Amino acid sequence: MPETVRAVALASPSEVPQLAAALGNALVSPVESELCLLIPDPDDDREALENVLRGRTAAVGHTVPLNDAGSSVRWARRLLELTPPPGAPGGGVNGGVGNNQDGKVLFVDDHLSMLLLLQDESLACALSSRWLGPLAELTPRQSERLEVTLLAWLESGGAPEAAKTLQVHPQTVRYRLRQIEKLFGSALRDPRTRFELEMTLRGRRLLGQIRRQRTRAGRRSRTVAAGVRPLGVAREARVNGL
Repeated sequence: MPETVRAVALASPSEVPQLAAALGNALVSPVESELCLLIPDPDDDREALENVLRGRTAAVGHTVPLNDAGSSVRWARRLLELTPPPGAPGGGVNGGVGNNQDGKVLFVDDHLSMLLLLQDESLACALSSRWLGPLAELTPRQSERLEVTLLAWLESGGAPEAAKTLQVHPQTVRYRLRQIEKLFGSALRDPRTRFELEMTLRGRRLLGQIRRQRTRAGRRSRTVAAGVRPLGVAREARVNGL
């Protein structure tokens, strides 16, 4: 038995046995009523794994000791949940989980910070309440403008760099930063506060993207459902000669 393993989660669990046969060295087992695939740690052959998975929507978990395989399964499935289904339009989660036209192979290792921020949506909302209170009295548009400016500044470290990210004039960023400083005061000079604010704003951005994905998915489902006419209605129409 290998010392370390990774889980592979597939959007279509029925493909697990076929994929296990293609890999040749895998363990298939049901986990919480869904088939799970465990493979020896493929760090040395990631490209080969991607080739086998090509064309499928799949998420590969992080490397864990064999006795902690459940953790790799859990996070691979979570990453898959955050991935738009094949054929979905763009607007996916920032950091690589985006448009998924023909299936995409995702690795938990590439999205660790995103998964950490989104492991509990309730806590992410609590962070917003804790740190973004100074923006509560603004209009939604004003709040959004200052949020994206503050995050760009925190991520880049300066007004000119933030201006490039936002594609606005540096003077515009400096004006907004003065507004932000009036709202947050000296707290912005505290490294811990800046860290917490950046984490909060990143989480809000990711949650917003996920909610937009869910909204689009719900609309597509309603559109499909609206196009299906109940059999009883069709039968009644024929009886009435309509």
